[in-house]
Amino acid sequence: MLDKVRVGFVGAGRISDLHAIEYLRHPRARIVAVCDANLEIARRQAEKWGVPRNRVFDSWDGLYRCDEVDLVEILLPHHLHRPAALAAFAAGKHVSLQKPMALTLSEADELCDAADRSGLFFKVFENFIFYPPIRKAKDLVLSGAIGEPLTIRVKSNAGKGKHAWPVPAAAQAWRLDPKTCGGGPLAFDDGHHKFALGWFFMGAMEEVHAWIGQTEASSGVVLDSPALVSWKFANGRLGNLEVVYSRELEIETVHYAQDDRVEITGTRGVIWVNRGHGRLFDQPPLVLYADDEVRSFSGMDAGWEASFVASTRHHIDALLTGGPPVLTGREGAEILRFALAAQESARTGQVVKIPSRGNP
Repeated sequence: MLDKVRVGFVGAGRISDLHAIEYLRHPRARIVAVCDANLEIARRQAEKWGVPRNRVFDSWDGLYRCDEVDLVEILLPHHLHRPAALAAFAAGKHVSLQKPMALTLSEADELCDAADRSGLFFKVFENFIFYPPIRKAKDLVLSGAIGEPLTIRVKSNAGKGKHAWPVPAAAQAWRLDPKTCGGGPLAFDDGHHKFALGWFFMGAMEEVHAWIGQTEASSGVVLDSPALVSWKFANGRLGNLEVVYSRELEIETVHYAQDDRVEITGTRGVIWVNRGHGRLFDQPPLVLYADDEVRSFSGMDAGWEASFVASTRHHIDALLTGGPPVLTGREGAEILRFALAAQESARTGQVVKIPSRGNP
């Protein structure tokens, strides 16, 4: 257990601002070092976060030598996750690793084994399952509000947004390259969040069947959309993920131009989560229908940044108390297994069976 969590950021791109929020707020956490391959970006973020210039680096090697760093927040392109995390464990640092944790299951297992040998804290960062409307939906499911859960349906719709943040060209480039991303930006990279939702609400998957298409979003930019991924869970429940890019669809957001909607159906009711990154219409973030009654839930923070705050707070508190993170390395490997199975199914046209490893 730690008395105070001192974190170093490995990667200081756009998403780092959302990861930083809770470290800057939490009374027992502090950002103490920053590195980025672009030293100008690292210095800019360090100044914003109050990090001294002598703890700003252009490689993780220098940051890992800092005695002031207890935990590293690794926010790098996916193909760099394995070497960056292995080096962190070797340097005696606790690790929070951006999803998906690796490009292959063998890499994921290697990271989990290294964490086990080191005895260090290892979290695969997943924010969707910490989004307040999702947490409220899980509480309702556990309370029996919809009876026995039967199915989950997730709709992910990308489009455009007047106030959406621009994606830097370098960040877009690596996400469009399967060698650095591991798959496409929508069905694989962002799809990790949706596979995590399936796991969170329904447990372990045992079969996956997927169709993943291609859409030209702009000159030279091809997205893995439309896509449809169907799941069969080990407990007999079913689910599906629909991914669509609508080039002329206006989405209200200050983050990525994307809307996410979740529907969970049970034996006596239905739950709808009506927003995620952004929103398409003005509805309560959470609606429950059961027993011939509609109930709306609005008393929660439905801003997308709230999911990052809650996820970061969870692992800060876990480090301070000695508790386990969510996702653990092994749980992160399970979500990666689902994402890779969808890629394989789309490639082969066959159902991919996944051995069950347990429930959340």
